[in-house]
Amino acid sequence: MTGFNGLGLHLGNLSRLSSAKTRSISPENFTGEKGRGGMSTDGPAANAARGLGQGWKVSPYVIVEPGQTITLADIEGQGAIQQIWMTLARGKWRHTILRAYWDGQEHPSVEAPAGDFFACGWEKFAQVTSLAVCVNPGRAFNCYWEMPFRKRARFTLENRAEEAIYIYYQINYALTDVPEDAAYFHAQFRRTNPLPYKEVYRILDGVKGRGQYVGTYMAWGVNNAGWWGEGEIKFFIDGDGEFPTICGTGTEDYFCGAYNFDPGTVDRTNPSRYVEFTTPYAGLPQVIRPDGVYASQQRFGLYRWHIPDPIRFEEDLAVTIQALGWRTDRDRRYLPLQDDIASVAFWYQTLPTAPFPQLPDRDYLEVI
Repeated sequence: MTGFNGLGLHLGNLSRLSSAKTRSISPENFTGEKGRGGMSTDGPAANAARGLGQGWKVSPYVIVEPGQTITLADIEGQGAIQQIWMTLARGKWRHTILRAYWDGQEHPSVEAPAGDFFACGWEKFAQVTSLAVCVNPGRAFNCYWEMPFRKRARFTLENRAEEAIYIYYQINYALTDVPEDAAYFHAQFRRTNPLPYKEVYRILDGVKGRGQYVGTYMAWGVNNAGWWGEGEIKFFIDGDGEFPTICGTGTEDYFCGAYNFDPGTVDRTNPSRYVEFTTPYAGLPQVIRPDGVYASQQRFGLYRWHIPDPIRFEEDLAVTIQALGWRTDRDRRYLPLQDDIASVAFWYQTLPTAPFPQLPDRDYLEVI
């Protein structure tokens, strides 16, 4: 993505100078103020740094108690978030809720469990290499979505689990002028378990305003035997009725794979199996296979970023996907599935944002 005033740099323009001011918020500098990093004398690692003095890694992390919500960052002014790094040393990813609020809006524009937001929705590490999100060994979450703000940016983290969270994080941003045509970043989590028979899964609806849809992450848990990804994704744009403007041809096709993510379906010399992959714009980075005992279900993590091909809307947007497999009869009929499906939709739009559906309680959110 090309940025503004020195933001969104790439190899082709990395040498260009800018008046933007680089800042960073972490537990070693909660305010991001210039020249105020590493000053803590009483952080959680003070004992480990005893004898070394101020400036020697005294406050590298924050402890979030059960039921507590903390403010990760509260930035006044005009600029853009450029990168977020985060790792949760303890705690459940599905019960750790990340929220972002732009320009003083009371309800969030970003609301999602941390694991799902960073394309790891099953409480288990999966390595991800993409332009927008990277997940690296050691449970390291990285986000590169550009997030402009004009007056204020505020991030919070809620712990819904029964145990404390130990969170290390860094939010890197620039203070600079934001042009009129820059929209606001949004991310919304949903989960349905099980999906009712013959119902479509709703990734997103209720969006009002002008913007562009830029990505989908899905944590798909299969509740039946057999292939699960025949369903079509559909984008209903600017007043579409029963039928959408954009209709895909299958779940694996939308996530830029083919033939069940299984090379054995088209070449019988290959063993039949799901093949994980992670690329700049799309991937199947996670396949959790049954162990024959208690881990009895197949589970998948998939992402698709619309970075070179954003889906633009002027007034409203809704996104759905079908859950379809195959029946075992000879007629080769589709089977509507009743799967465990969770998703995060990513998009940019003008403010105000319509309030999101209420996030389910802890028990419903849980990966089970």
